[in-house]
Amino acid sequence: MVEGLSVALTRAGPLPTIDATFRVPPGQTLALVGPSGAGKSTILKAIAGLLPAVGTVRVDGQDWQAGHRGLPAWQRPVGLVLQGGGLFPHLDALGNVMIAQATPDRGAALALLAAMQMHGPVLGRRPAGLSGGEQMRVALARALARNPAVLLLDEPFAAVDPPVRRALIAAVASVRCQSAAPMIIVTHDLAEAAGIADSCAFIDQGRIVEQGQAAAVLANPASRLNQWLTGQGGL
Repeated sequence: MVEGLSVALTRAGPLPTIDATFRVPPGQTLALVGPSGAGKSTILKAIAGLLPAVGTVRVDGQDWQAGHRGLPAWQRPVGLVLQGGGLFPHLDALGNVMIAQATPDRGAALALLAAMQMHGPVLGRRPAGLSGGEQMRVALARALARNPAVLLLDEPFAAVDPPVRRALIAAVASVRCQSAAPMIIVTHDLAEAAGIADSCAFIDQGRIVEQGQAAAVLANPASRLNQWLTGQGGL
């Protein structure tokens, strides 16, 4: 039985702390929205096993946090896209995707890159020779190459011009069509993510203070998250 992702994590100590509980069904996307430093990226890294946290990260019935130290990060089937893409600088675009495959498969890697609108000579360029949008497309293809149980995207639309941003939103929508894995996307702009996210959670100081269906939250002027997005309310 495919159950999706359920998270109940706490992380004490120096900021950012975490107090997050949520569930993402298979094939659905949760947008984590909130101010800088609220703990959005920390939650993603804790799910991926890159930061210590207490609680549960249950994926299709398996708790990745169980045991003395939990499942190591390298054993967690996570497709993680960090801010800026996080590509290996010494590998070209194709190499960055193939390194994520359990068994190197050039044809499958090329197909993933093609799905991200990456073709031709650009595949032989290293990250320094790629635009910001191209780097993010490679990062998305690499995330899918792991055949992940969970997809985690940290600010995939940041630091790119509006036309590139629109193209990347379409690329993320393509990712959503290719994978039934639950997906979490961190963003500062829920309006842009509304076409991707099924639900959203507003993070403030490491705590989820509001959750709901993305369309319902955006349609409710009294929503704290909506007020924050439109600059009508403080934190």
